[in-house]
Amino acid sequence: MTTSAPQGMITDAALEALRGKLGKIMTSSHAPYLTETSRDGIRHWVDGVGDANPLWIEEERGRSSPWGRPLAPPTILYAFDRLAIGYRGGLPGIHSMFAGSNWRWLRPLAWGERIRASVRFTDLIERPSNFAGRAFQQISEITFLTGGGEPVAVARSWGFRTERKAAAERGKYREVSIATYDHDEIVAIARRYQDEQTQGTRGGDPRYVEDVTVDLDLPTIVRGPYTVTTAVAFEQGWGGLFIKAHGQAMDYYLRHPGAGIPNEYGVPEPPERVHWDNEFARKVGVPAAYDYGPERISWIATLLTNWIGDAGFLERLHVEVRRHNLIGDLTTCHGRVTAVHAEQAGSVDLDVWAQNQRGEVTAKGTARVRLPSRDRSESRPVTPSEEGSHGL
Repeated sequence: MTTSAPQGMITDAALEALRGKLGKIMTSSHAPYLTETSRDGIRHWVDGVGDANPLWIEEERGRSSPWGRPLAPPTILYAFDRLAIGYRGGLPGIHSMFAGSNWRWLRPLAWGERIRASVRFTDLIERPSNFAGRAFQQISEITFLTGGGEPVAVARSWGFRTERKAAAERGKYREVSIATYDHDEIVAIARRYQDEQTQGTRGGDPRYVEDVTVDLDLPTIVRGPYTVTTAVAFEQGWGGLFIKAHGQAMDYYLRHPGAGIPNEYGVPEPPERVHWDNEFARKVGVPAAYDYGPERISWIATLLTNWIGDAGFLERLHVEVRRHNLIGDLTTCHGRVTAVHAEQAGSVDLDVWAQNQRGEVTAKGTARVRLPSRDRSESRPVTPSEEGSHGL
């Protein structure tokens, strides 16, 4: 089977058709990768994002925590619907890039919960771009609900659609060289991972809101150096967008010709292969394969859940993905306290960001966590669900 290469140009007719979907609930033709926060699904997720916090995988740890039950990591919800990263259909042949999410969790997620996502396409905005030709931001609101209809989280996720030909010609990343490492550097990185596991997770020792001050820097965590194997590990936890093989793949490409872009052997493969195919990534203007944006946001979430410990609650996380994280890149995740609201459910606001070995900030945003109060003799904070608030 062969398909003609997409021209990669945005037409007014395609835009008009896409605008006709604004405000509508969108559904995916792909089955959800996860439908339940199962023990095995959680294990694959935390292995894929490098989250070594035992709170997620040790049943007794969860039952002995202030929450009284085994828990799931918050960003695992990305795996519950292919559109959890935002609806980016329409505009056939136009390159699509995930660009960020604004999360609000209403309560912790427990093991064994059946969860579904409701995705509403909310906005389409033309943006100026130094990287491509015409560029449009697509925004969706995703509500995650239990089988009984209880909302457990709401997210706004967005991505950009860019004219591929223009992106390749402008070459924003043309001068970037792929990082390499010697043995001593790899050993030093391995030690940073060991420090995270032995010293960087708060665990069962409560972090009280009264002990937190403005401008406090969180212990950093490192992820990478990024490899194709890293991408495969994340796919095992997340499920990917177009990961299909054999007859299932061929049937899909027959129904969606634009999704099957011929490789060097004339065999159709999905546009998602920018994450493992260096040559294909170069065709969209990036010097090498690169990571998944939800993956990087999950690293930042791990930074926060490590710091707040078993008794804390990650309520909000807004992250904008600013640059690609390329094969070979080493990412350090940072956090800094910007405000403490001891009387407002023990809330703490933070700036968060991810920085590569070149000193470039590749993702940045803000977060809000809730911590227990020593003054109020709390074992854990009150969650938004317990307050009865379900909006963003």
